[in-house]
Amino acid sequence: MGAAGIIFSDGKFGQIDELVRKRTEASIPFGGRYRLVDFALSNMVNADITQVAIIAKRNYQSLMDHIGSGKDWDLSRRNGGVVIFPPFGNYKSGNVYGNQLEALQGIIGFITKCPEENIILTECDSVNTIDYTDVLNQHEDTNADITLIYKELEPQEIHEEYLVVDTDEHGRVKKASMIKEINGVQKAVINAWVIKRKLLQTLLSEAASKGATSIEQEFIINNISSLRIFGYNYTGVFLANNSMEQYYANNMALLNEEVRKQVLEVCPIYTKVRDSAPTKYGKNAVVKNSFIADGCIIEGTVENSILFRGVKIGKDTVVRNCILMQDTMVLENVKLNAVVTDKNVTIRSHQELSGCAKLPYYVAKNMMI
Repeated sequence: MGAAGIIFSDGKFGQIDELVRKRTEASIPFGGRYRLVDFALSNMVNADITQVAIIAKRNYQSLMDHIGSGKDWDLSRRNGGVVIFPPFGNYKSGNVYGNQLEALQGIIGFITKCPEENIILTECDSVNTIDYTDVLNQHEDTNADITLIYKELEPQEIHEEYLVVDTDEHGRVKKASMIKEINGVQKAVINAWVIKRKLLQTLLSEAASKGATSIEQEFIINNISSLRIFGYNYTGVFLANNSMEQYYANNMALLNEEVRKQVLEVCPIYTKVRDSAPTKYGKNAVVKNSFIADGCIIEGTVENSILFRGVKIGKDTVVRNCILMQDTMVLENVKLNAVVTDKNVTIRSHQELSGCAKLPYYVAKNMMI
């Protein structure tokens, strides 16, 4: 029993507007050296899935640069490997696809040619460490047509567009809805499924003939009684990134050793390798409880912060509770608190910027302050 993977590089909802103006959701930097796509792709590679399609829609140049040939994930292969499908127009309207059903219909050739029996569908809106080997084993043992990966969440943790399911004692889905209950823990599908490949082809054909637009409605809700749909209870780390507040909190959570182990050490997370020099610390540098990537130069104070590759911190500068992305330069005598800088930002001397956990101060890519 084999599986191929399909990753949606743009989610259906909740994109962090500030971070996707010049990149796709899959390319959002995370945790000092990763991109969100690394977690979805690594989960598949760790389960020996060697044929993966990534469906792009907009601003995907950085995604192509990051993935390259796929060699950093051992996916540079003559047969299989990883392929990025660029956006395409609907032949009737000429517009780029408007929903995930249209996105899948656009790569029907890839789906049809896959020799694997199953397809894993997933998005890049969360950080997780799903064991797809275990999911596929359950999928086979239950003879499921579709297996939905869910996480038990409190109502306030459930996005309004998550699919919520009820299962019986055998794990079979008996009810599915896009409407969450007000009280109590619920089983929220975390945008990751396993589906039989031939069934996917059939459902896509039927959806196209009806002009359907909702993948949850067409594949799941309408087929509860006619298909064998099961749930898989995922109990691992789950960090949803549907807002800047969540993104900031999830990065800061990595400063907790236990969370960091769950995210980065439960299973290998692969990313594009860059051969950078080790970080250099000046004689007056002070660094406390921070996640520092390679290639940085630190001459000031850094506390409770995450620094990506190539960040430079000047003398007498104090950085607290910040996320500074690749090649950010903070010059001398600067004070930063709860600031998120995108790539290639320069903050000149004698500046003071401050945000808060609910509303971090964001500086856009290539800006100079």
